Formats: sequence, C-alpha cells, structure tokens
Amino acid sequence: AAFGDLIKKAATDTIQALRGGEKASANAVTGTADLTDVVEAVTNAELTLQTVVAVRDRLLNAYQEIMRLPI
Repeated sequence: AAFGDLIKKAATDTIQALRGGEKASANAVTGTADLTDVVEAVTNAELTLQTVVAVRDRLLNAYQEIMRLPI
C-alpha cells in the first residue's frame, strides 16, 4: 500500500499546485495579487504539470517494454 499512498500523495500535490496556479491567475486578472506571487504560482503549476507528463510517459514506456518481453 506504500506505493499506492505515494501515488495518491503525488496526485493530490499536483492538483493543489494546478489549483494554486489557477487561483493566482484569477487574482492577477482582478488585480488582487502581487505579480511575483502570480509568476511563482504559475511557474510551479507548469513545472508540476511537466513532471506529471514526464512520469506518465516513462510509465507508459516501461509498460510497453514489459509487454514486448517474451513469455
């Protein structure tokens, strides 16, 4: 269950980072946010998304390699 917990925490952290970026962007539009905070939150969200995509690609590649192994 430790691997499952790790995946669950990673997913939760990813969602929180993306929501933080969205919230900061919305605050920037309304003029209620500091520009530095907005840039930091959006950059964090972008990096998080890039990491998730990279991990997904690696997992898919590993799965494909396993499926190609002779039985």
